[in-house]
Amino acid sequence: MKPHLVRATCMHAPDRHELGIIEDALILIDEQGVISRVLDREAPDYERVVAQARDNDALTEIQPPSFLIPGLVDLHVHAPQWPQLGKALHLPLEDWLQQETFPLESRYSDVAFARSTYHSLVSTLLANGTTTAVYFATIHDESTRVLADTCIGLGQRALVGRVAMDHAEQCPDFYRDESADVALRGTEDLIAYLAAEGQGRVLPAITPRFIPSCTDELLEGLGQLAAQHGCHVQTHCSESDWEHTHVLTRMGCSDTEALHGFGLVSRHSVLAHANFLADSDMDLIVRQGAGVAHCPLSNIYFSDAVFPLRRALEKGMRVGLGTDISGGPSASLFDTCKHTVHSARMLELGVDPGLPASSRGVTDSRVDFVEAFHLATAGGADVLDLPVGSFSAGRCFDALHIDPDADDGGILRFDGLDSQADLLQKTLYGATRRNVAAVWVNGKPVAR
Repeated sequence: MKPHLVRATCMHAPDRHELGIIEDALILIDEQGVISRVLDREAPDYERVVAQARDNDALTEIQPPSFLIPGLVDLHVHAPQWPQLGKALHLPLEDWLQQETFPLESRYSDVAFARSTYHSLVSTLLANGTTTAVYFATIHDESTRVLADTCIGLGQRALVGRVAMDHAEQCPDFYRDESADVALRGTEDLIAYLAAEGQGRVLPAITPRFIPSCTDELLEGLGQLAAQHGCHVQTHCSESDWEHTHVLTRMGCSDTEALHGFGLVSRHSVLAHANFLADSDMDLIVRQGAGVAHCPLSNIYFSDAVFPLRRALEKGMRVGLGTDISGGPSASLFDTCKHTVHSARMLELGVDPGLPASSRGVTDSRVDFVEAFHLATAGGADVLDLPVGSFSAGRCFDALHIDPDADDGGILRFDGLDSQADLLQKTLYGATRRNVAAVWVNGKPVAR
């Protein structure tokens, strides 16, 4: 790939408190797809840089009202659950797993089924603007490699985890690892495979499903692998009353404390949901530098609780967003941004009409659209410690071209009434995949 230049209005939120808007920006992208410079109109060499790129046929110009935003980072996706998106959400979590999800995931012993399903999923997420995804796969080694290969082939940045689950009391006979050793060997094989084949863009993630589905022996072994290889770790943490209570009863401590005891809470850990964290749990996560995948939509269905997002952020916790496909019935991180704002407002205001307004909610809980946008981009990048999520030198050029005037799109724009910030807000609340005109990962176009 030769160096090239993109000229466009850019919007990003490297800080959760402030929206950055660079009108008519120049983004210089090197041979590796990394941003080398970002120039605004005041730069003394602005016109020379434009002219040189035009002469070299290396200029892409995006005209207003279209604009660029960073690629979206989805911290929690169950890839094999793609076929059941929007199904069975009336069930409690433990019934949903046993009756619907485990039977579906067991089908991924069929590699042809995995190949078809995973291609559909990854291509759809890219078209929706998800340039980085953190995936749970299944217990099947070959199908997990198929998911990784699909991400490599389609150009998505991803973390892929071979799910580990061996506890006979919590996992059905037809869908569990035969032993802790089998799960550990499969995990280590995936680590080796992606070290050789992942191109530095698709990485392995050590993936205990959650404590209820894993024996202590397996959890200890996975913690040792995490220390040995320095890999990312992903798991569920205090998602529902059922899971949270199970761990308290079995371990005599909280989910967070138990995971930490097994060596699974570190700077490279992504803890999904985390709805029932005590202050001491939050403090532990912050000390360890771990992050939380906030999944507001699936929390509605399976947690009966709202993650205290603002309190976590004010404690300094790293937080990003997750769709939680298919516990969350939407593949769009724009929807997740919207529900992040909605759920925080519901936590602050409360929902019980039988209570007076003054005692109905948790004060100072709301977040705004800029904070949600930050979490979906730079916040998720920070959780993963990846150089994406904003437009600055040294960051990979993962980006979306948003066209607010796209035919049959979901953004309603009015000349003279909508500022640039208004257009971003309308994007988060209403954009569809038709509004995503182009997607780049590492400077390469991957979806249109």
